[in-house]
Amino acid sequence: MAQLGGTPVLIMREGTERTRGRDALENNIAAAIVIAEAVRTSLGPRGMDKMLVDQFGDVVITNDGATILKEIDVQHPAAKMMVEVAKTQDSEVGDGTTTSVILAGELLKRAKKLLEQKIHPTVITEGFRKASEKAIEILDKMSIKSGIDDKIGLKNAAMTCMSSKLVSESKEQLAQICMNAIEAIAEKDDNGNWVADIEKVQIQKKAGESIDDTSLIKGIILDKEVVSPGMPKIIKDAKILLLQSAIEIEKTEFDTKLQITSPEQIQQFLDEEEKMLRTMVEKVVNSGANVVICQKGIDDMAQHFLSKAGIMAVRRVKKSDLEKLSKATGGMIFTNLDDITENTLGWAGLVEERKIMNDSWIFIEECKDPKSVVILIRGGTELVVDEAERAIHDALCVVRDVVEDQKLVGGGGAPELETAIQLRQYASTLGGREQLAVEIFADSLDIIPKTLAENAGLDQIDSLMKLRASHQKGNKFAGLDLDTGNVIDDMAKVGVVEPTVVKVQAIKSSTEATSMILRIDDVIAGAKSAMPPGMPPGGPGGMPPGMGGMGGMGGGYPPDMY
Repeated sequence: MAQLGGTPVLIMREGTERTRGRDALENNIAAAIVIAEAVRTSLGPRGMDKMLVDQFGDVVITNDGATILKEIDVQHPAAKMMVEVAKTQDSEVGDGTTTSVILAGELLKRAKKLLEQKIHPTVITEGFRKASEKAIEILDKMSIKSGIDDKIGLKNAAMTCMSSKLVSESKEQLAQICMNAIEAIAEKDDNGNWVADIEKVQIQKKAGESIDDTSLIKGIILDKEVVSPGMPKIIKDAKILLLQSAIEIEKTEFDTKLQITSPEQIQQFLDEEEKMLRTMVEKVVNSGANVVICQKGIDDMAQHFLSKAGIMAVRRVKKSDLEKLSKATGGMIFTNLDDITENTLGWAGLVEERKIMNDSWIFIEECKDPKSVVILIRGGTELVVDEAERAIHDALCVVRDVVEDQKLVGGGGAPELETAIQLRQYASTLGGREQLAVEIFADSLDIIPKTLAENAGLDQIDSLMKLRASHQKGNKFAGLDLDTGNVIDDMAKVGVVEPTVVKVQAIKSSTEATSMILRIDDVIAGAKSAMPPGMPPGGPGGMPPGMGGMGGMGGGYPPDMY
């Protein structure tokens, strides 16, 4: 609403809510801090899990930051930005989601104190940008070289990633599986750099048995069964034909009519169909294939002929699975049976139909040099299997990060504390108010070792003082032993390491989200549309007055958050 000669002029639609200036900024900061506090207790090997129940009663138990924030129904726009931080971290590097959100929350909490001192938000964001660039430079310099040949470093990085998960008891075995999987699918690109596409690692999961029965299969698993009971269920030294077209008589694309004047003509028609199918199967047999994997259908008559020839067949296989099979077995995918030759078939040491719980699956194993592999996850319950899948996904991403980026830093809060110490030295070289922003950026980094200590039941201040004393002596990888509360002078020596790129991405995404929130001084919420009966107040995705609501987290904010 605006005033024109004392007459009110309506500019925005009736019912539109507007929050300006300091109120808008404080509301946004408060919302972001609540999100950070929600995941803070789940950081580190001693972090707690969250139980999330959706509107249908489905339960998820996890301590993965991205999963927690994805499952809760966040409605406040600033809080949604924090959820985006976790999503970005997860999609870019696969780990460090909780770290990035906690760091963004702490930056905003400390930035609020500078705002109270009448320092302009743009000055703070510029200081944060400089601090972020310097922090990335510090992390790069303190990193240790690693790569695909560093078996110990790769395994330790995967074990560190899984030490905070539900599957930590089996982390050594699972880390080895993840490392072997990435080694199998890693390839050099045109520039000679190693790349690993984790899409080539298929994840299959089935409740039953225990996590220790999780295995790596150098091949692929198809959630299908052999098409005919008369076919063999096990084929060794399998020559595999990958077929995109159907082994059946194609229907015409337009309506046709057959005029039959005698019973013999019906028999001739059926005989001709059988002859065509027999010819198709003969082409398969002559190629030397003893396993047929078909994307489309296989006629019943063709199944009979294949059975008589001792060939195993699987139909209605997904295109993506067919492509993975091609990478795993080295076979070409054919659309025409006339093009098949023996040297273009795929090969596997073993193809077998096995019953897993109540389902029959086809296992294609013992491939020579597979560029696509499968991790079969087992566990006591569906909840355990789902959390194991999340842990293995994170570990695969971490191993991939090390293979591609080839840099590691110590864990246990070491890189954050070392970066904070060097940032404070850097701040003293700056003039003006930006120096204050760099200093609070350094202070914010301390939240990671402090949270690790707090979640392990240790005294935050004592732990931080011990860590700083060790770093001042030149131990740049000094971190906390969360079992004993002691400081370990070199976390890399005890095998607690993390990819540098995870820390770098956490700093980048948290800094950008913080800067974006600090630059907002006006929030305009559109008028709520008419609601269908039975909808909650505020409508789908609506915001309570004052922008203070956050669905799934218990409503508004406590007064002491301001």
